[in-house]
Amino acid sequence: MAWNEPGNGGKDRDPWGNNGKHQGPPDLDQVIRNLSNKLGGLLGNRGTGGGGGIGSFGIVVGLVIALVVWVVSGFYTIGEAQRGVVLRFGKFYQTVEPGLSWKATFIDRVYPVDVETVRSQPASGFMLTRDENLVRVEMDVQYRVLDPRDYLFNVTNADDSLHQALDSALRYVVGHSTMDDVLTVGRERVRQETRALLEEIIEPYQLGLMVLDLNFLPARPPEEVKDAFDDAIAAQEDEQRFIREAEAYAREIEPKARGQAERLLQEAEAYKEQVSFRAEGEVARFRELLPQYRLQPELARQRIYLETMEEIYSKVNKVIVDTPEGNNSLLYLPLDKMMEQQAGRASRVDPNVITSDYLNGNAPASQDGGQLRPGSDRSAIRPTGRN
Repeated sequence: MAWNEPGNGGKDRDPWGNNGKHQGPPDLDQVIRNLSNKLGGLLGNRGTGGGGGIGSFGIVVGLVIALVVWVVSGFYTIGEAQRGVVLRFGKFYQTVEPGLSWKATFIDRVYPVDVETVRSQPASGFMLTRDENLVRVEMDVQYRVLDPRDYLFNVTNADDSLHQALDSALRYVVGHSTMDDVLTVGRERVRQETRALLEEIIEPYQLGLMVLDLNFLPARPPEEVKDAFDDAIAAQEDEQRFIREAEAYAREIEPKARGQAERLLQEAEAYKEQVSFRAEGEVARFRELLPQYRLQPELARQRIYLETMEEIYSKVNKVIVDTPEGNNSLLYLPLDKMMEQQAGRASRVDPNVITSDYLNGNAPASQDGGQLRPGSDRSAIRPTGRN
């Protein structure tokens, strides 16, 4: 007979040995009670009743869960660009570096502060200058947090305090500057003075901030007088442009002038040497003539006289013509035209050469420039006087 065949109503054939008893889900209270008794025995509470065991176990489990949650909730992370300021019971405890850290929940509080990001704080408004002009000025300060503890706790709001200090410093500097300084030529000076004054103002407050730079945005006058100020600024720019052009012209002309001066100096030195050499040549020439003069004084004087007259007459356009006796006709020679044709090609007799014609009292055989030959049948050049 198979085990599941009915016999005795099927009560004696149950392989689990239930023998037909009522079966259902286990009692939860009984399970908890049994587990509590076992834990109670481990914790030394074997003598307590069943209800006390269940309460103790619940408290223990609750405490364990609460402890785990408290421990897990204490982990936090500080970013790479941040620093954490830890307060313990409301008092500063420490500064935490970037990374994973743990705090005692409900005991410590952590305030992360970004110390790497460059922040910006603007200041602007209409301001009165020293020369009683109204101008709209805009300036932007760039800064970052240097000390997180000072930044959080030394003042109520460090960013707002910096804004007020910037506005105060800017108004002071603009009030001690002229309109032209603020709009054009003195902008860099205004920026530097504003930064120095700003750092001086915030130093006693220890805001925990470090000023990196100040950006002085273009200032402008009120709209009612903007056109007039634009014209004034354009005139100033033209003035600077003309000055630069004049300086460029001066730099161009100055080397040329120096070159011309140097050339004139060299020409003067050459002329000096030329005159000196010519004088030395004249001295040497007269020294050579001196022995001949001593031998034949009259002939030497005649030669010197003729050479002198030749040099004088070669430079004038007037010529005295001597006609034969009994002939009243005047012979006209176009000497001016002849000299124009021979300009640049007139030759002179070398004064250092002594020819036999001079020694004999005669002029050279022929000369250029339209001059007549002495001894000609028609006319002769005759001096008007003699030394």
